[in-house]
Amino acid sequence: MPVTPPLDRHYAPRDFRDRLAYAFIRFLRFFADTFFAKRYGHRAVILETVAGVPGMVGGSLQHLRALRRMESDHGWIHVLLEEAENERMHLMTFIHITRPTRLEHLLIVIAQGIFYNLFFLIYLISPRTSHRIVGYLEEEAVHSYTEYLAGVDDGSYANVAAPKIAIDYWKLDASARLREVIIAVRADECHHRDVNHQYANELV
Repeated sequence: MPVTPPLDRHYAPRDFRDRLAYAFIRFLRFFADTFFAKRYGHRAVILETVAGVPGMVGGSLQHLRALRRMESDHGWIHVLLEEAENERMHLMTFIHITRPTRLEHLLIVIAQGIFYNLFFLIYLISPRTSHRIVGYLEEEAVHSYTEYLAGVDDGSYANVAAPKIAIDYWKLDASARLREVIIAVRADECHHRDVNHQYANELV
């Protein structure tokens, strides 16, 4: 398993666009804290449903941009689509651990519809701001999974057996538990955090 980057890494906002992106994610964090409180399994399902959107939006728009300009994408398309697929696997893992309720399923549909269209528009206007939003979203994801892991360690949440889909995807030991899954997912989120902040830094 790859070494996890620093968990507490935070990109300090430097201008108005950064501050706007950070404020937007803090608003979403407030909503998640209010609706889900400490129900981290259910929180993970909603989070991963939303987190799977930016990579697909960014990848498709970067693809169209490369076609229009008839130039290389410098590997961005592959990275972004791989990110989207990775987040989808997070979702597929957690729905085996925490079955969403009918209300949560409805919330997923609504949240995804709103976030997809909003993020699409933001990316058209400012790709830099979009990647900064994702960077901050992933910072919050790392924080949430760290709290989830602490809850597993102190017995607040059962350290259930890892689902087969997670064992196969992350190549975990056959006896792996939820704790190992959270660590693997958190490492992915750290990587997405750093990649998106780097992309935002490269864009004007």
